[in-house]
Amino acid sequence: MTTRIEKDSMGELEVPASALYGAQTQRAVNNFPISGKTMPEPFIRALLLAKSAAAQANGKLGLLPLEMADGISGAVNQLLNEQNMMQHFPVDVFQTGSGTSSNMNANEVLATLASELTEQAVGANDHVNFGQSSNDIIPSCIHISAAIELDKQLLPGLRHLLQVIKSKANEVDRFVKTGRTHLMDAMPVRMSQSLLSWASQIEQNIELIEGIRPKLQSLAQGGTAVGTGINAHKEFAAEFSRQLSNVTGLAFTPADNFFSHIGTQDIAVSLSGQLKTTAVSMMKIANDLRWMNSGPLAGLGEIELEALQPGSSIMPGKVNPVIPEAAAMVAAQVIGNDSAITVGGQAGNFELNVMLPMIADNLLSSITLLANVSYLLADKAIASFKVNEAQLQKALARNPILVTALNPIIGYAKAAEIAKKAYKEGRAVLDVAEEETNISRDELERLLDPAKLTLGGV
Repeated sequence: MTTRIEKDSMGELEVPASALYGAQTQRAVNNFPISGKTMPEPFIRALLLAKSAAAQANGKLGLLPLEMADGISGAVNQLLNEQNMMQHFPVDVFQTGSGTSSNMNANEVLATLASELTEQAVGANDHVNFGQSSNDIIPSCIHISAAIELDKQLLPGLRHLLQVIKSKANEVDRFVKTGRTHLMDAMPVRMSQSLLSWASQIEQNIELIEGIRPKLQSLAQGGTAVGTGINAHKEFAAEFSRQLSNVTGLAFTPADNFFSHIGTQDIAVSLSGQLKTTAVSMMKIANDLRWMNSGPLAGLGEIELEALQPGSSIMPGKVNPVIPEAAAMVAAQVIGNDSAITVGGQAGNFELNVMLPMIADNLLSSITLLANVSYLLADKAIASFKVNEAQLQKALARNPILVTALNPIIGYAKAAEIAKKAYKEGRAVLDVAEEETNISRDELERLLDPAKLTLGGV
């Protein structure tokens, strides 16, 4: 590999000859050969958008020549439209806790490209990074990237999942199944009632995520090194947010308090907690699907999930619930990501949180995973499953818990006696109740009709 010599405040070192970045990026590459995983692409895109917004704000405020500001923005656009953009951003996630290495990586790449575009010397620190610090731009980009991904990926995915669940609930409303509590037989429910419970979970998660968006879209930008705004124009924060809002279509605002946005990651921790709650909802839905699909002979066999692939390398004909399993693994990963983010959130010692890259990586990972699996769970599990009505009816006919409906007439003790006898003898509760009470069979059929029992009341 051919190299060139670059230098920074610490001296000279070799950099790949074709690299757009400079010495500070190369030092980070040398210093952090840890995971081999670079910062997520949505974060880098947000960082580039922030650099463009900062350049335009500084140009409008008379702090950068307009030609230079436009050159920096032009370099950003060039990168955002480049198919292999990420090759220019090789810094590992596990780097300096402020994310300074990633900030300087962007500054150096943009300085190189902007210098070519404007045919003048554009400096990484003095121009691209003007009025900024890693300490405010990296926290800002955590918020910016998460806000964009919520808007473009997760919320549309959850809304699609919600719509599919509601549509399927309407489709299966006529089916009545044995309810279960403690995994044991309970009173009957309509299949639609089970699905609408899922819909309520997803709807609640959407509402809670929507509720955090205004806070997420408040930014540390303008606080610079410690929150005081040193070296930034007093109008920079507001103009930066205006520029960024125009580009993204989202309403970004300066933070009410720069110190809290730089020294803490409470908003990211809060969002992660809501993503964890969404993951828990996904796990519940996935497990219900797996249980209902179990069998088909030795399990519940209430539904048949779409067959997507062979289920075993040794057992011919076996088909497994692969989409719910994948959803359950996504949920487990998001819960794990939240634990890491929680630990990262408490690392705000005095004026700066120092686990920012890890928080960004895990937060964006959770958003991406949940968004992608929402579509799969909706389209390849819920929309396409078939109901095994014969199996539902078979279980309902033998469910002694139906006797609960007779409690107001014969009392709990007598009803329990009938249920136990029906269990013991393996008989339908209707037949046992006819023997053990003075209620006519016609009346018992009316009282113990599973479909009517799903309507509640006495």
